[in-house]
Amino acid sequence: MTAKPISGPDAFINRELSWLTFNERVVEEAADPTNPLLERVKFVAIAVSNLDEFFMVRVAGLVHAVVDGDKTTDAAGLTPARQLEAVQIRAHEMIARIYELTNRDLLPALRRAGIRVLAWRELPLSTQQALSAYFRDEVLPVLTPLAIDMSRPFPLLTSLSLNLALRLPPSASETDPRIAIVQVPQGLTRLVPVAASDRCEFILLEDIIKEHLSDLFPGQTIVESALIRLARDAELELDDEGGRTQLEAVERELRRRRKSDVVRLEVTSDISSELLALISERLDVGPEDVYQINGPLDLRVFMQLVELPGFDTLRDEPHRPVATLESEHRTNLFSVIDEDDLLIHHPYESYDPVLALIDQAASDPAVVAIRQTLYRTSAGSPIIASLQRAAEANKQVTVLVELTARFDEERNITWARALEEAGAHVIYGVRGYKTHAKLCLIVRRTPRGLRRYVHLGTGNYNERTARLYTDFSLLTSSQVFAEDATAVFTALTGYSDPPRLKRLVMAPTALRVRFLKLIDRERRRAEAGQPAEIAAKMNSLTDEEIIAALYRAAESGVSIRLNVRGMCSLRPGVPGLSERIEVVSIVDRFLEHSRIYTFLNGGDQEVYLASADWMNRNLDKRVELMFPIESAEHKAKVLAALHAMFADNVKARSLAPDGTYHRKQPAEGERPVRAQVLLQEQVQSRQARAADPAGVILMPQQRRFEQ
Repeated sequence: MTAKPISGPDAFINRELSWLTFNERVVEEAADPTNPLLERVKFVAIAVSNLDEFFMVRVAGLVHAVVDGDKTTDAAGLTPARQLEAVQIRAHEMIARIYELTNRDLLPALRRAGIRVLAWRELPLSTQQALSAYFRDEVLPVLTPLAIDMSRPFPLLTSLSLNLALRLPPSASETDPRIAIVQVPQGLTRLVPVAASDRCEFILLEDIIKEHLSDLFPGQTIVESALIRLARDAELELDDEGGRTQLEAVERELRRRRKSDVVRLEVTSDISSELLALISERLDVGPEDVYQINGPLDLRVFMQLVELPGFDTLRDEPHRPVATLESEHRTNLFSVIDEDDLLIHHPYESYDPVLALIDQAASDPAVVAIRQTLYRTSAGSPIIASLQRAAEANKQVTVLVELTARFDEERNITWARALEEAGAHVIYGVRGYKTHAKLCLIVRRTPRGLRRYVHLGTGNYNERTARLYTDFSLLTSSQVFAEDATAVFTALTGYSDPPRLKRLVMAPTALRVRFLKLIDRERRRAEAGQPAEIAAKMNSLTDEEIIAALYRAAESGVSIRLNVRGMCSLRPGVPGLSERIEVVSIVDRFLEHSRIYTFLNGGDQEVYLASADWMNRNLDKRVELMFPIESAEHKAKVLAALHAMFADNVKARSLAPDGTYHRKQPAEGERPVRAQVLLQEQVQSRQARAADPAGVILMPQQRRFEQ
């Protein structure tokens, strides 16, 4: 490929600022009055949760770079110091907007709807007395007041925990100020129902504690109290020194994370400058890292309101995934896959076949081996239970578990050990790489010999997120896919060379090169005067080499349409560079998680699904898999989903060359199209058309997809 240098702020958007722009789109959904009220509350909770992770990971990384004196610039021309400064400005603005929206719109609307979060002063005396009894009986026994003076070290406050900071007058023998900390117990419900009320009313646990601080400090004068919350650096810094196993290294880093540096301090706005100065000094945070909040800290607490019974009109209608198999077929899934592949689009279609495949593999005496990658699973995962059962039945169970799936590390360690105790062979990741591929291989004896069954997906093996995230699953008995899956596991669990694969494409060994070749093939077809198109959907697009290849393809005449939910460092619509590139983002009820890559290829269109985004970490630092969709029926199904993403004019936003997003609107006379609603309707329509007059669902091989 001929390559001219492409770099600088005119060609690239900084990834951190792009992420903040994505979270602003989440906040826009919270502000959108066309969304049901409790769905708006949910989006606020998601936005603040996103910010927590952003600070603990991305901002922490920038802080490290600044401390280390790193002055290199990113593709957009920003040094770490300039990035950090810009991020802090934008983050302060975003948090102010979130609380303005919460205080001005959402909380008053909740009150009008009959859901009230009350202050202590709003409660009648009888209710205050009942809550005082609750405090004495249920709360006080678990509280531990921590007095602090200049001679004592500051207590180790857990990241994201809530704490009341108190200022006390100096003692008679000293002049130094005294402070104290009272942690709000995480094991108690934070939204406390107000007793003796026939309405849906709550008070925050910290407000109850605050009203009873004298019980914790008898005989002491409390000058003031304020709520504080801090976020710590949560990046894992793994190395290969000391001969530690991967498991030991992760456990060591998790212990380090609990006392890592503070990257953000949130305080209630009623805090005095004296107390704030004392807290900031002891936590070693500067004024730019302090966020004074006008309202309750940690709005994730309001997620508890979203599922309150009796408020169905304030929520989206319940989503019911369409069953892809009749009950009798679910009990004999291997014979179904023997007949034809299954391609399932979650959450529109049920995740049950994936669970059933692994469950049946555990129970079927003909199954001799199961191999599976696991990245994030649910608490109490039925997949883990099935794998344990299979291992206990003396089947050969091999699980490659990614211990460093961020913020799931401790859970992954727990169930990985449980699998080992059941007799499974657990491999704790691949040294130096995260294993992000979604792959399961089942080996089964049949009258004609061993037969292998494969599941490949774009999403995690997590039945809970499968109801909330859009993803694809392919269940197949294709022997070519099975041979590739076997080669992948052999490479991951042994010391073999990178596998030579026929259908699957694996990162970090071959996926980047394949993407670049596919993009360049479209470029060459365009230069030869042939129609050339690329359409893709992903979570994030930040890889500089991929972006540069897309720019060159667009300059040569390739039409490029990209659906990028989150970060996007590519600037579309720049004259002479990216005029033929369109980028849209959809933030809606379901989190857009599937990765789809399509290339026109002169009319012989190629369609791929993958676990990987177009990011450096996915292509070079993770074990990922891309797989082709080969049947005409399944291609049409994937392309219909992709088409819906670009047809959306309700929840879609278009990315402008300056890095801003603008909500798409139906043109005059054009009907509104909301992609997720459209896809749900299409799935339900296909199910109805696939039924015979008696209402029996036909087998997959008897169906024909209609767009």
